[in-house]
Amino acid sequence: MKKILVSDKLAADGIKYLKEQTGIEVHIQTGLDGDGLCRIIGDYDALLIRSDTQVTPAVLHSAVNLKLIGRAGIGVDNVDIPLATELGIIVMNTPDANATTTAELAIAHLMSLSRHLPAADRSVRAGKWERSKLMGTEVAHKTLGIVGFGTIGRIVSQRGVGLKMEVIAYDPFVAPEIFTELGVESVSLDDLVSRADYITLHCPLIEKTRHIIGGKQLALMKKETMVINCARGGLIDETALYEALKNGQIAGAALDVYENEPPAGSPLLALDNIVFTPHLGASTIEAQVAVSVEIARQAVTFLKTGEAVNALNLPRLSADELKKSYEFMKLATILGKVLVGLTLQPLHKIEVATFGRAAEVAVRPISIAALVGVLSEHVSTPVNRVNAENLAKRQGIKLVESVTQESRDYISLIKVTGFCADQTISLSGALLGGRQPRLVCINHFDIEVVPEGTLLVTRHDDRPGVISAISAVLGNAQINICRMQVSIADDQQEAMAVISVSEPVNAAILQQLNDLAPVHKVTQINL
Repeated sequence: MKKILVSDKLAADGIKYLKEQTGIEVHIQTGLDGDGLCRIIGDYDALLIRSDTQVTPAVLHSAVNLKLIGRAGIGVDNVDIPLATELGIIVMNTPDANATTTAELAIAHLMSLSRHLPAADRSVRAGKWERSKLMGTEVAHKTLGIVGFGTIGRIVSQRGVGLKMEVIAYDPFVAPEIFTELGVESVSLDDLVSRADYITLHCPLIEKTRHIIGGKQLALMKKETMVINCARGGLIDETALYEALKNGQIAGAALDVYENEPPAGSPLLALDNIVFTPHLGASTIEAQVAVSVEIARQAVTFLKTGEAVNALNLPRLSADELKKSYEFMKLATILGKVLVGLTLQPLHKIEVATFGRAAEVAVRPISIAALVGVLSEHVSTPVNRVNAENLAKRQGIKLVESVTQESRDYISLIKVTGFCADQTISLSGALLGGRQPRLVCINHFDIEVVPEGTLLVTRHDDRPGVISAISAVLGNAQINICRMQVSIADDQQEAMAVISVSEPVNAAILQQLNDLAPVHKVTQINL
């Protein structure tokens, strides 16, 4: 008999599902403090929580039989995931269960902005009748721009199409066929912000997306444009948004999330052309039921079959498996990160091939590790070797594997090739001494690189003075060059350099490097 402890309030439908399962014993004890949870957790195989329960190191060390922590919802800040992983405990959440609710809130804000509903309500309550002042616009035949085309963005697109809107979307990490299937035009970010009448954000908050809507993007928008953010605070530069709204640069905005929550003292609160809600994205009865039922189903599936749906970590590997594959998996993850850093378009296929001693261990953990590297900075869900393959499928990426016992110049070699619409990038990596990862080939350039820190990858003319010009730009910017490797293609008048620098370069310095006449392209990769 498997025992499940529910320590936070779950919807009745979720509890009912658990109690209907054979071989499952359910105990509900909410409101436990840390000591109380520590005293009883050792008896349970699974712990189901929301946001109130704090799964601390003390709780985890007391959980001698625990195999699963299930979070009904998305956020897992209240769980010590690294320690849970070390102890072999699966942590899972329900990232898509509230997708419809969040998408519908974005559409609600869209309609509210188009018809001035909050202002109209305030006007009538004040005894006014301002019909002409509150003239609205129809959304039909307007352009809806979606930034981020994951699960929620795709639901929003379907709602937009249903409203007879023209839907365009920006997501450089989604394969073209995904857009085509949903009847959505894939565009660049600049194209989206300049064309859209309504812009709604549905991407994760990572370093690359912080302030994805800033002063530059707001300046490109039409005066009629309205911006909606029901995703993550920090995606919009709120200072720039304030100036754009105050000066009439754009027509309006609606925010459900903020850089600081609650947004006490924000100058945005003084403006009339913006609407606020208090982070209501998942706050519907249906969503609360959905996350409860979904985490109940996932927990039962795991306890009965071992399948870890929406797992955020991995069970502990055996010492023997870890010894055989760990270094190869680390190398594959690095190759995946470098690959996605070099691609200019969405990937639709990744091939992973192992040679020599790398082929003596199972290829699947290695190929999944490569996917982790490719996906880790591009999706909102934490990526690991449990969920990487499913996430790749959702992004339209096909995985192909091959194994060859013969070695290619190196005792052990891993080759990762990424295929885009009109670009193919192939990377090879090796382990020196069985432990030291090296990037040894990029396409037809043989180049031995220590893959760590910040790398600048250049493609440039093979002629004197290019490297000194690049070095001069970095030197003038007080950027120290730690290492540099240069490779020349055998049959082309082209060279490649991989430069390890002391710190990331800013956009202005990167542009200076790309503006050098002999330089074709400079790409920055942070490992």
